[in-house]
Amino acid sequence: MAEGKAPAVAGTNHALVPFLQRQNQSSLSRLYSKPSACLAVFRLLSPVQRQLVMNILWLENPVAATTMNSWVTRDGRQLYQAAIFELCKMHIVPAQSNIGTAIPAKLGLNSTFKASLRLAIVGGGDHRTFGAPAPQTPNLPPVTLHMLDAYATERWETILHFMVSSGTDQSPSRPSPGVLHLLQKSGLMVTTISMTSGTAMKITSRGFQFLLNSPHAQLWELLLHYLGLVDQRNMDLVEVLSFLFMLSTMELGQEYTGENLTQTQLMMLDDLRDYGLAYQRPGTGTTLRFFPTRLATTLTSSLAELPRTVGAAGGTNASGFIILETNYRLYAYTDNPLQIAVLNLFVTFKSRFPNLVVGMVTRDSVKKALANGISAEQIIAYLSAHAHPQMHKNNPLLPVTVQDQIRLWELERNRVKADEGFLWTEFTSQADYDLVRDYASKLNLVIWENPQKRMFFASTDGHANIRTFIERRRQAMGGNM
Repeated sequence: MAEGKAPAVAGTNHALVPFLQRQNQSSLSRLYSKPSACLAVFRLLSPVQRQLVMNILWLENPVAATTMNSWVTRDGRQLYQAAIFELCKMHIVPAQSNIGTAIPAKLGLNSTFKASLRLAIVGGGDHRTFGAPAPQTPNLPPVTLHMLDAYATERWETILHFMVSSGTDQSPSRPSPGVLHLLQKSGLMVTTISMTSGTAMKITSRGFQFLLNSPHAQLWELLLHYLGLVDQRNMDLVEVLSFLFMLSTMELGQEYTGENLTQTQLMMLDDLRDYGLAYQRPGTGTTLRFFPTRLATTLTSSLAELPRTVGAAGGTNASGFIILETNYRLYAYTDNPLQIAVLNLFVTFKSRFPNLVVGMVTRDSVKKALANGISAEQIIAYLSAHAHPQMHKNNPLLPVTVQDQIRLWELERNRVKADEGFLWTEFTSQADYDLVRDYASKLNLVIWENPQKRMFFASTDGHANIRTFIERRRQAMGGNM
C-alpha cells in the first residue's frame, strides 16, 4: 500500500480510531486475539467500514479488488477507497506495500481479527474476554441500576465540578490524586502558586473547551490521555485497551469477578472507580467483584449518554436552558450545580431561585473569564450550545450586540502587548543605524523601529549579540561608530 493521504470517510470516526491507527501491527495483533476487543473495534468503525468488514468476514479467501469495485457506484468510489485506506491503517485489512494505490490487489481480513470477530458473533470458546460473571451471593444487598447510575454521575460530576470551581471561592469535593494528576498532564488544568492562597489548580482554556463537549467525548478525551501515560506507569497498553473493550461489552447490572484480571487490569480497576466506570460494593470480603456502570458499557456506543443527577428538576438537564437578552441579562433555567458553576465563570449572578438563576454578562465577569484563559469565542460557543429552545426562534441565535461586545472586551484586553527588550538609539549616522538594524533584523530580534529618529527596539535575547556586533564595528572603524 502506497503512502499517501486518503479522503475523509463519511460519518464521524470514534476518537479512539486515530490512536489505534498509530499502534504497530504486533500490538494490534495481540489486541485482535481477544473476541471482545474485535467486537468493540468493529463498533468504533464508520458505517461504510462496518459494511465492508461484514461483506468479507465470512469469505475464506480474499476477494479481488476489481470484484469489490464492481459493487460500488461511481458516486461512492471515493468513500469506498477512503474506508479501505482507514481499515489498512488499523491492520484490519492487510496492506500490500508494493501496490501503487491505496487499495490492495486483494481484499481480505487480518486472519486473527477475522477469527476473533467470528467467535464474538457466533459465540463459543473459553476465552472469557467478555468478563466472567460472579456467582450470586444471597447474603449481599442487591445493587440496582439506579444505584449504579447515581454512583457514576456522582464520580463524574465531582471531576467536572472541581474543574469549573477552580480559582473561585467555592470548595468542591476533590477528586482522587490520580484524577488530579491526569487533569494536569492533559493540560485541562494547571497548578498555580500565589502568596495568598498558596498552591491551587486552575482550569485552562483547553479545559473550558473540554466542558463544551458531550459527556461521552469528555470521557474519551480523558481516557486517551490515560492511554498516553501507560508507558510511564509500566502498564501493558494492550492489556489496558483489552480491559476497556471488555467493559464496553459487559452487561449493565451484572456483577463480574476480577479473578482472571491481569496485574495491569487490577491497577486499572482502581483508577476506573475514580472516574465512575466501575463500582465495587463494600462487604465482599477477599473476593474481587465489580459492576460496570453505564459509562463503561457505552464506551464504544455512538449514542452514549451520561446518567443524570437524580432528582433534578424538569428541564434542568436539557441541553438548552439559557436565555440571553439584548440588555446582557441572562436567565438560566437550571438547578444543576455543575451548570451553575460553569456559568459562574463568565456571568455575574444577581438572583437565584429553586430552578432559575438570573445574572448579567458584564465587562468585569468577561474579563475575569479572559484572565482565566477562556476566550470570547468559547463563551459565545457555550451560550449557543446551551441556548433555550425559545432562543432558536431568533436569527441569529444570540443577540449580535452581546456577541460583539464580548469580542470587544477581549480585544480591549489584548490591544496592548508587552515585550522586554532594549531601545537602541543615538546613532551617529543613518548608515550606522541601517547597518546595526539590518543585523538585528536578520536575527529576528527587531520588535519595533523608527528609521526617521534612528532608533529601534530589540528583544532581550539578542542584546549581547547586537552589543558585540557594534563593538566589533567600532574597533574596525577606529572607534568612530
